[in-house]
Amino acid sequence: MSGTMSTVSLVEGRCFCVSGPSGDIGTAGGHGLVVKDTRFLDHLELRVDGEPLEPLTVEPIGPHAATFVTRRRPRPGLADSTLLVVRRRYVGNGMVEDITLENLSGAEAAVTLTLTATTDFAGLFDVKEGRPGTRKSEVETTMGDGVLRRRLDGAESRAVELSATGGATVFTHGLVWHLSVPARGARTFTLRVVPVFEDVPLVSPYRRGVSRRESHPALEHRRWRERSPVVSAADERLDRLVRTCTDDLAGLRITDPHHPRRIVLAAGAPWFMTLFGRDSLLTAWMLLPLDARVARGTLETLAETQGKSVDPRTEEQPGRILHEVRSGLVDEAREGEETVYYGTVDATPLFVMLAGELHRWGASKTETASLMPHVHRALSWIERYGDADGDGFVEYERATDRGLVNQGWKDSFDGITYDSGDLAHPPLALAEVQGYVYAALVAGAELARATHETERARELDDRAATLKRRFNEQFWLPERGYYALALDADKRPVDSLASNMGHCLWTGIVDEEHAPQVAAALLSPEMFTGFGVRTLSSKAGAYNPMSYHNGSVWPHDNAIIAAGLRRYGFVAEANRIILGLLDAASGFGDHLPELFCGFDRHEFGHPVPYPTSCSPQAWAAATPLLLLRTLCGLDVDLPRGFVRLDPQVPDALLPLSVSQLHVRGDLVDVSVDDSGWQVSGLTDGVRVERGAGTVGESAQPVE
Repeated sequence: MSGTMSTVSLVEGRCFCVSGPSGDIGTAGGHGLVVKDTRFLDHLELRVDGEPLEPLTVEPIGPHAATFVTRRRPRPGLADSTLLVVRRRYVGNGMVEDITLENLSGAEAAVTLTLTATTDFAGLFDVKEGRPGTRKSEVETTMGDGVLRRRLDGAESRAVELSATGGATVFTHGLVWHLSVPARGARTFTLRVVPVFEDVPLVSPYRRGVSRRESHPALEHRRWRERSPVVSAADERLDRLVRTCTDDLAGLRITDPHHPRRIVLAAGAPWFMTLFGRDSLLTAWMLLPLDARVARGTLETLAETQGKSVDPRTEEQPGRILHEVRSGLVDEAREGEETVYYGTVDATPLFVMLAGELHRWGASKTETASLMPHVHRALSWIERYGDADGDGFVEYERATDRGLVNQGWKDSFDGITYDSGDLAHPPLALAEVQGYVYAALVAGAELARATHETERARELDDRAATLKRRFNEQFWLPERGYYALALDADKRPVDSLASNMGHCLWTGIVDEEHAPQVAAALLSPEMFTGFGVRTLSSKAGAYNPMSYHNGSVWPHDNAIIAAGLRRYGFVAEANRIILGLLDAASGFGDHLPELFCGFDRHEFGHPVPYPTSCSPQAWAAATPLLLLRTLCGLDVDLPRGFVRLDPQVPDALLPLSVSQLHVRGDLVDVSVDDSGWQVSGLTDGVRVERGAGTVGESAQPVE
C-alpha cells in the first residue's frame, strides 16, 4: 500500500485501485479500479443512512490490501458516532471488499447502507491526464441474479460485475442493504467487483471460503518478504526504508499466464503497471542480491518479444528490445490485443548488460546458452540500427510522428536541452547510452568467452576500447569540466550539465583523468540539493525544479550515480548521496517515489513531492538494494570463483549488518562496525576478495 492521507493506492500485478482515505473512489482525479490498463470503476461510494463515511485511519495489510477504518457521521446534536464501518479491501483481477458494521451502542441499530458505482471504461492515460470518460453513454446496465452488470457496447467487449452477500438488493446505480445491527454486535458482508474481458470473467485470487491470509497475493507477499535482505543499522531509517521498499516491489510483480514461474516487475503504480524494457531491466539489476529470478524472468520475457522485422509504426527493428507493452482500450489496438512499442534507445544495450551480470551472479550454462542468440541479435541491432549513420555512436530518432521524441530515460519532449535552454533535436547520441553500449560490448565479450567464441570476444573487446576512446574525445568538454549530455544531429555537443554522466561512471566508460571533475560537478551546489543530484543544473536555461526531467531528483538516477562514484573511488561523494536519499525517504514515509522536486534543501527542509510521481515505482523501490550494494562494495564474479567486498560505510550508519544477500544459493551476511567488517554464508570454494576494507578512518577487515 502506498499513498498520502488523501490518496491510497493498492496494487497487485496488472490491477490497481486508487481511492480516498474512506475507501471511496472518485473523490479526486486519478481515482479508479484499473485492470490491464482499463478503468472498470471510476466511482464507488458507500453511504450510511444517506451520509458519506467519515475516515479515521488506513491500515496497510500489504501492497495489495488495506483496511479503511471509518464511522457513520454523528447524529445531529450528538458529539460522537456509535457505528464503526471497517472496509478491508483486496485487489487482484478486480476487487474484493469485506465490510463490517460494528454497533458500539447498547441499542439495536437499523441501518440503510447504499453503494453507488459507475464505470467509464477509460484508457489508462485518459485517467492519468484527467480527461473525462467519453464512453459512459455507451455503457449498458443490466440487473439479475443479485448481480449489477455494466457492459461497454460495440466491438470492445468489456464488462464489470458487482455482487455482494448480506441480502443486498441490486438497483440501477448500485447495491443497497437494509440492516439491523444488534447492540454491541456486528454484521459483515462481502462485495465482489469482477472485470470481464470478451465475456470471460477474471478469476479472483480471493476464493470464497478461503482466508484472505492464505490467498495467492498474501502468500507471495510473505514469501517475498521472507527472502528479502534484512538490515540493521545505527540509523533505523535505513532498516525501515529497505523493508518498505521491498514491500512496494512485491505488489509490482506481474506474471505471464503462459510462464507462471517467471517473475517480472511492472514499471510502477499507478500509471505504468506493465512491462517496460529499460525500467524492468534496471530494476532487475538492482534486485540481484534479493532474487536473481527477476533478472532471469525479465530477460526471458523480453527475449520472446525481441524485434524481428522493421515496422515504423511500432518502431520495431530486428534485435531491438521493447520499450513498453500495453493492453486495453488504446489507440489503434484491436480488442484484447497487447500492443508492443519499441521506441527506446537504451533497453537493447541494457539487455546485454543484464545478461552479462546474471552470468557473473551464477547463471547456469544452460541459461546462458539459451540467452546467447538474443544477445547476438541485440549486439547486431546496436551496430546496424542503433548506429544508423555509422559514426560509432548509438543515436535515436523516432520513425513516425506518433513515437516518442526522446527515447532515452529522460523521454519527455523537453528532456534534452542545450545549456541555453533550447531543445536539442534528434538524431541524438546520449552520453549515458554510449556508456550502456560500452558495458554491453564488455559483457558480450565476457559471454562470448564463456561460450568459447574466442574470436567474437576479441572483436567485442576491440569495439569497446574504440568506443571508450572516441567517447572521451568527443563528449568531454574541457572548458566546462564535464561530459556533454549528448551529441546533436550535427554532431555538436549538447552542453548542459546533467546527471546522465553519472551513469557513464557506473558503466566504466569515463577516463580516469576526467573522473575527479565529473564527481565534483555532480556534487556541486548547482546539481546536489542535499537530498540528491538534480537531473539538470540549476544554472541551465531549461532548469525547473518542478519539471519531470529538467531539475527534479530521481532516486534510481542517484543510486546509479552513487554506484558510479564508488566504482571510481569517490567514497565520500557516494555516501553523501546515500545519506541525502535516506533523508528524502524520511519525508515520504520511508518510501522513495519515482521522483521529487529539485528544490534545494536550504530552501525547503523537506523534499517537495512531484504531483504525478508513481509510488510505488519499480526502480525507485529497488534503489535501496543498489545503495546497500554500494555501501558494501559488493561485486560478484562466480565464474571466476570470487565475491569482492569492500564496505565503506558512513559513521552515521555504523554499526551496520546486512543479512540474507542472495548469491546463487547462498545466503550471505555482511557486518560492519568501526573496527572492521566480516562476511559469512558463502559456499566453500567461493573466495572473498577483500578491498582496502577501510570504513571511516581506521576500520580493517576482520579475519
